[in-house]
Amino acid sequence: MPALSLEIQPYAVLVILITMFTSVYMQWLKPTVAFLFAALVLVIFGIITPRQVLEGFSNQAIASVVIVILLTAGIRENFNIELFLDKAFGRVKTYKAFLLSMMSKVALLSSFVNNTPVVVLMTPYVFSWGRKNNISPSKLLIPLSYATILGGMITVIGTSTTLVLNGFLLENKLSPINPIDLLVVGSAVAVICISFLVIFSSKLLPSRTDIIERFELNKREYLIEKRLSDKSKLIGKSVTDGGLRNLNGVYLVEIIRNEQLITPVSPSEIILSEDILIFAGNTDNIIDLTLTDIGIELPPKLTPSTKGKVKVVEAVVSANSSLLGKTVKESNFRERYDAAVIAIHRNGEKLSGKIGRISLKAGDVLLMYTGDQFSGRVDLFKDLYIIAGEEKEIRPGRSNINKLYVMLSAIVVLLSGQFFNLFVSLLILLSLAVAMRLVTLKHVKRDLDINLLIILVLSISIGEAMINSGAGMLIGAGLVGLLSDYGCLAILFGLMVVATLLTSFITNVGAIAICFPLALAISNELGLDGGPFFLAIAFASSAAFLTPIGYQTNLIVYGPGGYNFRDFLKIGFPVTALYLLAAFLLIILLYKEQLMP
Repeated sequence: MPALSLEIQPYAVLVILITMFTSVYMQWLKPTVAFLFAALVLVIFGIITPRQVLEGFSNQAIASVVIVILLTAGIRENFNIELFLDKAFGRVKTYKAFLLSMMSKVALLSSFVNNTPVVVLMTPYVFSWGRKNNISPSKLLIPLSYATILGGMITVIGTSTTLVLNGFLLENKLSPINPIDLLVVGSAVAVICISFLVIFSSKLLPSRTDIIERFELNKREYLIEKRLSDKSKLIGKSVTDGGLRNLNGVYLVEIIRNEQLITPVSPSEIILSEDILIFAGNTDNIIDLTLTDIGIELPPKLTPSTKGKVKVVEAVVSANSSLLGKTVKESNFRERYDAAVIAIHRNGEKLSGKIGRISLKAGDVLLMYTGDQFSGRVDLFKDLYIIAGEEKEIRPGRSNINKLYVMLSAIVVLLSGQFFNLFVSLLILLSLAVAMRLVTLKHVKRDLDINLLIILVLSISIGEAMINSGAGMLIGAGLVGLLSDYGCLAILFGLMVVATLLTSFITNVGAIAICFPLALAISNELGLDGGPFFLAIAFASSAAFLTPIGYQTNLIVYGPGGYNFRDFLKIGFPVTALYLLAAFLLIILLYKEQLMP
């Protein structure tokens, strides 16, 4: 196919990007696939070359993201963060005091450690603390997610947003983001937003106290499918005579008989040998139901890991999971994970029918029986985030603690001293971690997210397409023209609003990939230094407070907190407004000579 003419290329790029954005937002395609198709079409139309796509793999920013992930895995593997949290929060008893302590410490941790594992580790702990202190987890979990987002913007390595942006800057022979500027603005914004959340979270967040009152820790109401065994005592009895009307915490909602759905189930309904019973109930009572002697089968092919006990795990389906849109049966779940899904919970939606025929969505909570291979496989595939049941206590020896002190000291010296550029500093840290066996080949296999790597690489080439085709210049000129009467400060803020809207519905990496060419084009159009514009889009592209789908950590807390989209919008809108305003004013203060000559 011949390359598109230069006049058409900018419009073609915009159409491709809008299509990509829509497909991700509507969940027609996974982000990885959408980015791949967009890059492929750009290559076919001759807007970018295959070489430009492949150059992303040698990009220093991409390599920096990979190194940060591996370093995070090594620290998480060798240090009991939860034990540290127990000591950190042990004496805090009031809601606001816990919120302040938790958010400030989590933000600090997230400035050096990847956000996702922080939230995965903290969610059960925060849930537990809320229950012990008679506070609904829904009052705590959104602030937990927001704290990691705020903390990620304090340092260059805190989030992939800044790492990818630095990659774009280096590709275009521009100076990378000044880490001191990021530290000053990021710290101030974090303090302002955390203070706001401590004061107003109680009023803005819902109280799901009914969940606390009805269920014990981590007990959600699930839909569970059970097939009768041939020796079941229920066969031939009515629902009432079989004792199915008075089960503890569990109720029979449907019967599937010869592919026909019987609902509601009459007390006089006779149970037949081929019936499939659909129950609803909470975690422990469903487990108790499977262990009774009424002839309800346990999932085959799984061996309990301890004698006389069944290993039960709850997990959230991730936003980039390969399971999305597939049924449990289609995903070959049991063989893939050495686990059997026995129940599914989905916020705000009534599930019906066979478990194996329900298409999975991001945020679904799965209750599973697991075999001995489950832990290794779930780490390998990265489709699920474990929120309860898989407890692994890490008790590092003195030597490992000393190694961690050495690593932390090296991090502080290399990153604050700026003796080398970021990539070289991270490479030194990785070499040190490998030498001390804090990072091993196991971490590379388990913790390197291929989906994230593909999105990062392709975002570089998509950004190149925006620049090469002139699409970035086209939008930049349009934005300048629209807001030019109001001055460059209005243009700067308008760019931040655009980036925030993008990151609310696609990934932060996607938002920065689209906004960088705009920022470059706008700064060139105005004849100004690009520094304030690049810093502005870095903060705006991380402002993923408005929706649960805007950031992975939001999705992790979405199910356990019992939230809906309205909950995120209600608290996310004022937080976003405050975040953008604070960042905007601080950037003006730092760059007042360039922006207000």
